[in-house]
Amino acid sequence: MPSFRQISSQFPALVIDAASALVQIGLLRPDAPAVWSTSPDEAGIAVFEGIARLGVNPDDVSAFIFCEGPGSVLGIRTVAMALRTWTLLKPRPVFAYSSLAVVAAAMNRPEVGVIADARRDSWHHYVAGRGLQRVAAADLTGELVMPEHFRHWSPLPAGVKRVPYSLADLLPAVWDTDLLHATDAPDAFLHEEPSYVTWTPQIHRAPPPR
Repeated sequence: MPSFRQISSQFPALVIDAASALVQIGLLRPDAPAVWSTSPDEAGIAVFEGIARLGVNPDDVSAFIFCEGPGSVLGIRTVAMALRTWTLLKPRPVFAYSSLAVVAAAMNRPEVGVIADARRDSWHHYVAGRGLQRVAAADLTGELVMPEHFRHWSPLPAGVKRVPYSLADLLPAVWDTDLLHATDAPDAFLHEEPSYVTWTPQIHRAPPPR
């Protein structure tokens, strides 16, 4: 698994993170400091306006780095769709990272769990050394933190603290940590692939007369 430093030291890379309510776009370059743009707009607008504000043409970057979640599934899938289009038109490597793993690595406190809402009264739960799991709300224990600007539908667990989720501030702390993995099919993170129940269509018939 490569690090942000390894990727950005080789070629210009565009970072796109739509996991939270603030969409973050960054340009990492081998020979210049990173530049960032942040927007509260929905991802379909914020991604393209953010790229324009940075003065970047997606055709000119050599790699893409994106957050695959956990977080806003709609935002992440909007980014994934854009990445699939750009790499179809011009093939380039795509790397993904976990939002909660970045926060945990930056905090460097392995006893603290980092969480995000997983719906249906459950939570994404990341602990260094144990990885990412989905945990029922009733089973959450220990000290917990949640990144700022992450939406939640279930009530926050008792005692959970909010921590900053600004990539401009987080990445310098995890620059050399192996947090990225290559993917040729960008998409939102899933704990398991969805399963579908088969349905056999039947012709509706009136009930027999009594």
